[in-house]
Amino acid sequence: MDGTLLNSEHEVSDEFFRIFEKLKQRGILFAVASGRQYYSLMERMKPIKDELTFIAENGAIVMEKGEQVFIQPMEKEIVHRVIKEVREIGGKYLVLCGRKQAYIESTDPEFMKPFLEHYEKYKVVDDLLDVEDDVFLKLTICDLSGAEENSLPRVQHFAKELQVKLSGEIWIDFNDKKAHKGNALKALQDLHGLAKENTMAFGDYLNDMELFEHAEISFAVENAHKDVKEMAKYRTSSNNNRGVESILADLIEQVSLTPEK
Repeated sequence: MDGTLLNSEHEVSDEFFRIFEKLKQRGILFAVASGRQYYSLMERMKPIKDELTFIAENGAIVMEKGEQVFIQPMEKEIVHRVIKEVREIGGKYLVLCGRKQAYIESTDPEFMKPFLEHYEKYKVVDDLLDVEDDVFLKLTICDLSGAEENSLPRVQHFAKELQVKLSGEIWIDFNDKKAHKGNALKALQDLHGLAKENTMAFGDYLNDMELFEHAEISFAVENAHKDVKEMAKYRTSSNNNRGVESILADLIEQVSLTPEK
């Protein structure tokens, strides 16, 4: 979503909603894949939220037309270990992403602005270690000084046990080792009997790269991270120039309408 379908103002274009109707008429399944919270994705796609498939929290959960079809949670023990270690680094904000909602400890204005762009349902708590009665899908570091240069080298060693993904300039995400967008896409392909050869994916950041492993046709937007551009088979225009929409519009021209039953 961010950096691909959403523009830099975090908006979905009106053109996309028109394109979605044409995709649906042609029997083409469209899924939104994001590191965002499920509830945040629903808010962004409100006009069609009941018709969409959502791969949320970097693939830790897949919701299709309001029904959960896949989930890959984290173990509480390792979540607590990461929290404690990040606290020792200092100067970073943490978001614990549960199935029900997200949990944060800080309401500093400089943190809340980017946080609220990505999270719809949340609760402020005194201590993330005390959160109970929820399933943990993702743990996120918000590093306002730059995640790739500052926090990532300090937490990269957790990659032996977890997915550790740079998901934006200020974000680092931790998920279960089996939880990524690629596995979530594979679960959808299996559910619907779809082949890799008939799958197209778009990406801009490092948490998109596993998607490309399960899609024969892969596009990096012009504003993508250099590693994503190297992995993708094709390029399209930037998110602000509606690169995703332009490719989908071309696809529509090549696919016949599905006959009504």
